Amino acid sequence: MTPTEIQAVVYHGPGDVRCQGAPMPACGPGELRVKVDACAVCGSDWKAYKAGNPRMKPPITIGHEFTGLVETVGENVAGFAAGDRVVMATSISCGACLFCRRGWRNLCTDLRPMGFYYPGGMAEFVTIPARGVQQGHVVKVPAEVPPAHAALSEPVSCCVNAVENCGVTGGDVVAVLGAGPMGILNACLARHYGAAKIVLSEVKPVRLEQAKAFGFDRLVDPADEDLAEVVRQETGGYGADVVIVAAPAAQPQEQAVALARKRGVVCLFASLPAGASMLQVDSRPIHYGELRVIGSSDSTAEHVERAVGLIAAGSLPMDRIASHVLKLDDIDRAFALMETGEALRVVLAP
Repeated sequence: MTPTEIQAVVYHGPGDVRCQGAPMPACGPGELRVKVDACAVCGSDWKAYKAGNPRMKPPITIGHEFTGLVETVGENVAGFAAGDRVVMATSISCGACLFCRRGWRNLCTDLRPMGFYYPGGMAEFVTIPARGVQQGHVVKVPAEVPPAHAALSEPVSCCVNAVENCGVTGGDVVAVLGAGPMGILNACLARHYGAAKIVLSEVKPVRLEQAKAFGFDRLVDPADEDLAEVVRQETGGYGADVVIVAAPAAQPQEQAVALARKRGVVCLFASLPAGASMLQVDSRPIHYGELRVIGSSDSTAEHVERAVGLIAAGSLPMDRIASHVLKLDDIDRAFALMETGEALRVVLAP
């Protein structure tokens, strides 16, 4: 019998996120209702809890890094059946704007993300809206993939996008600034795409300690060592082929251009807060070194499909990335683990 009430993690405003009862979401024509069995807690969820988010109109169920089994298939939905394991490219595009028509659906002018615009997956059930189904944002996952791993398809897909934007290829030296979960995932993806050497920098000791388990070539605390000098030593004086800035701070973004070789790539993966995003960057290395400075934001369903393939093949150390698995009503503990840096990705299991 279908329940009438479920448990969900609901955002009521900054500092007020609660696990509480909520109505069972309806499943209308064109929609899919999913019984969620894992939803990871993203840094954007934690930021909304700490400081709010203008895109979120409370009360709303949060969570966009989710997976589960299709429970109800709405009218006029083809290609899905009850019991299918699914994930999403969770920023739902319009399919009609210039960027969508060019295949850049992650840059859509009318993105409507799960957990921000639509109720999210940090709940026992979630309904995927018709727009998400119609625009191809729902991706099937092999049944044998553990839920806690499948839930991380979305963050992995964002790193797939970044590494592909950077053109990482065999033999590259890649410097990743920031050893949080997204920095480590970017480093893992760069290694999978053929990087010969990974230099990972981080200022928090707990993060550096966690990073040791991943076997990267060089870990650097820039408070103790000159990062630019380390990169020069590791590259024969040339600089890194690719520099990915996964630290949400101005200083590493400003420093990145000094770490890249001529004709290298600098990728600004982490965002800075609105109102505090201006940088002071030395333009001479960009000009004289013919650097490419790029951004990388979100992902498309195609990136999610590639992420699912990598996870299903065991190509990434997902057991170490999904460092904690908790229950929905442990959301406060999840935020605390993120605050201290003790966790990489916390996954909530309804």
